[in-house]
Amino acid sequence: MRFTVAIDGPAAAGKGTISRAVAERFGFAHLDTGALYRAVGVKGGDPVEAARALCPADLARDDLRTGEAGQAASKVAAIPEVRAALVQFQRAFARREGGAVLDGRDIGTVICPDAEVKLFVTASAEVRAHRRWLELGGDERAVLADVRERDARDMGRADAPLRPAEDALVLDTSEMSIDAAVAAACDLIEARLR
Repeated sequence: MRFTVAIDGPAAAGKGTISRAVAERFGFAHLDTGALYRAVGVKGGDPVEAARALCPADLARDDLRTGEAGQAASKVAAIPEVRAALVQFQRAFARREGGAVLDGRDIGTVICPDAEVKLFVTASAEVRAHRRWLELGGDERAVLADVRERDARDMGRADAPLRPAEDALVLDTSEMSIDAAVAAACDLIEARLR
């Protein structure tokens, strides 16, 4: 069975947590596409060459979840040649046998526009910044400024800007528990699998 779940949204909205839970619940493979861009960003050097040479070991680095890696990912993701180098990998993963969940910023709009389920997970900038601050620490005001800067860059880029697909279910997690958000996502997937 080939079944693709596309989950998009801004940083710290909960899409990664929801994606992993959904993949586990349905036995689907999971790909955090942001890790691809984080890996390219932290490799340094020419980002286009880094994207073309990306290997599984690059995705296993333990520095991919840092704030610096997130900012680097957002910057290299704005380069059309980097995006192009990673598209085929993502599309092949999405159509693998047994089902797949991909989370990122352009899965439902660019990578998998024909996905069987599309979710756009969001939350207010303040809630997302607080979550990120709890994860990374530091100055919470600076984290909020970083979240807003990243949102502007991700939503304003010319190539594959962050936005919900026209047929995506928008899931605002600002006031939701993670259990409620996962349940809502699972209910939608369950309905499409019938």
